[in-house]
Amino acid sequence: MAAELLIPILVPLGMFAMIFGIVYLRTRQNLAMIEKGMNPREFTNRPAPYRNLKWGLLLVGSGIGLALAYIITQYVIHDMENPALWFAFIAIGGGLGLIQSYKIEKKEVLDKENHPVQ
Repeated sequence: MAAELLIPILVPLGMFAMIFGIVYLRTRQNLAMIEKGMNPREFTNRPAPYRNLKWGLLLVGSGIGLALAYIITQYVIHDMENPALWFAFIAIGGGLGLIQSYKIEKKEVLDKENHPVQ
């Protein structure tokens, strides 16, 4: 009975608190940047050149992890009731994709530093 009454009250309160916290923290960040002589608008619209690469490798890695989990549960251990294995392989594959993305980004940045465009 108490849970039925608390959920409609707590969910909107939680959403309001989350939105208020995000706006409050963003405002404090902008004020701190202004105090240090920085322009907050310069940093809001910065392009992220490797965002698509990162997401692509994350999803490919997760897909490979999912396929590997299916193959192992289907043909090696014959146990389809083990969700921890599925989540573990998805996380491992996604993590490997993010590590590969980091290596590619780092290589590109180091190449630009060593060979500046003239």
